[in-house]
Amino acid sequence: MLQINYIRQNTEEVKKRLAVKNFKNTGLVDELLQLDENLRQQKTATETLQAAINTASKEIGILMGKGEKDEAEAKKQQVTVLKNELAEKTGTLASLEEEFNSRLLLLPNLPHVSVPVGTLPEHNEVVREGGTKPMLPENAQPHWELIKKYDLVDFETGVKITGSGFPLYKGKGAKLQRALIQYFLDYNTEAGYTEYLPPLMVNEATAYGTGQLPDKEGQMYHVTADGFYLIPTAEVPVTNVYRDEIIKESDIPVKMTAYTPCFRREAGSFGADVRGLNRVHQFDKVEIIQLVHPQNSYNTLEEMVHHVERLLQFLELPYRILRLCGGDMSFTSALTYDFEVFSAAQQKWLEVSSVSNFEGFQTNRMKIRHKDESGKTQLLHSLNGSSLALPRIVAALLENNQKEDGIHLPNVLQHYFGGAKIEKPSI
Repeated sequence: MLQINYIRQNTEEVKKRLAVKNFKNTGLVDELLQLDENLRQQKTATETLQAAINTASKEIGILMGKGEKDEAEAKKQQVTVLKNELAEKTGTLASLEEEFNSRLLLLPNLPHVSVPVGTLPEHNEVVREGGTKPMLPENAQPHWELIKKYDLVDFETGVKITGSGFPLYKGKGAKLQRALIQYFLDYNTEAGYTEYLPPLMVNEATAYGTGQLPDKEGQMYHVTADGFYLIPTAEVPVTNVYRDEIIKESDIPVKMTAYTPCFRREAGSFGADVRGLNRVHQFDKVEIIQLVHPQNSYNTLEEMVHHVERLLQFLELPYRILRLCGGDMSFTSALTYDFEVFSAAQQKWLEVSSVSNFEGFQTNRMKIRHKDESGKTQLLHSLNGSSLALPRIVAALLENNQKEDGIHLPNVLQHYFGGAKIEKPSI
């Protein structure tokens, strides 16, 4: 959530930066400024009335002490009138505050000055590429065929149990999932991240805290009877660990990691874009989150990008890193780098991670703060990244490493998997 003081002092700059993010309703900025002005006037009027009541109440005591009962009674009647007026103004103030806060929640985060202008994926900026694209034989199969051949995932039974987009992993497929999750967590904890295992459902306040509400309400599974939401990412519960807290300087930076299943209702595209593991409604993901001093957040962002990049290098997957254009960024992000791996059988790039700096947008919603050197309470900055999302990693690993004798696994996974390859099934 943006801070109104910043909007008031930098109105034209705010509108300019919102335009980079392809936010059309810049009139909302003017509405917020007017609501803020009305709020401040109403607060002043309320405070003035309260001061008059306090003064009159003291005068009543003085008059009673002097025995001037008639004058005291008249003053009491005056106080009654003032209190009725105060109650009315207090109600108006509460309504204005509710309207202001609900409107402020609709304003996205401002993009960083380095964010490219654009609205389409092709407007994203390729920062760098790494790894080598494999040369596959002509009979190479996409991962959805390999999954059937090696009996790794049962999509049909997943549909029977739940519905489309809820895969059932089995045998070596389930073992590969477990191996990847454990490897990712070990990699993150060795880099100083503390592991969490959070709840998979969150309340409304938690979802508002990280910006999933109201922006992505339609993309989240809602447990209506209890008012809970199934998490779309571990970022949501884990960042909220520090909601409404002032973090000690000795604990900053805060580095957290978590594995969770993730749930998303998003429909996505059609055809090959949703085949196999390309897009599902339930998937596994390991997340990294940091809470840092504002002056360090962009150095931290580069550190986290490097962290994810090394992970892909260890997995021996060809990858590229994109700086997202304004129109392709999330509601909450100030700057996002996307990671894509090359799927050799599909001959396409698949997104496997986003690493973002939210600056003070989330922490302002959650009131995650620290005290600076002068003792003044200040917001921290929050960052998060996927490290990594599994479905498309699995898709690329299967496709890129298919050989005549099976699917060969990268060295870093062999210990966790308990073997060097997924053996070719006997016919």
